[in-house]
Amino acid sequence: QVQLVESGGGLVQAGGSLRLSCAASGSIFSINAMGWYRQAPGKQRELVATITSGGRTNYADSVKGRFTISRDNGKYTAYLQMNSLKPEDTAVYYCNADSLVGVTWGQGTQVTVSS
Repeated sequence: QVQLVESGGGLVQAGGSLRLSCAASGSIFSINAMGWYRQAPGKQRELVATITSGGRTNYADSVKGRFTISRDNGKYTAYLQMNSLKPEDTAVYYCNADSLVGVTWGQGTQVTVSS
């Protein structure tokens, strides 16, 4: 099994920055892609960004140029650097790992952007 623990959420003013971290443990050798998703109140969970073990990235159009996903394979940790935050970025952010044992989700971390 794979376990994921997110950290780094919080309250920030519009235009500010936050950095989310996702630490993986367990069957980490089997992890391929990792990603960040978010879910705002009353909305469906949506993809924010993904990164493969080889470093290939993919972003939602709404965050391109503002958010950067990265991973440290040595520390088995993925990061999401969020700059120029907007109120519409307010959501619970979930880390995701796709591995040989299946898809694993973290518990989520709240990000709130005030106007």
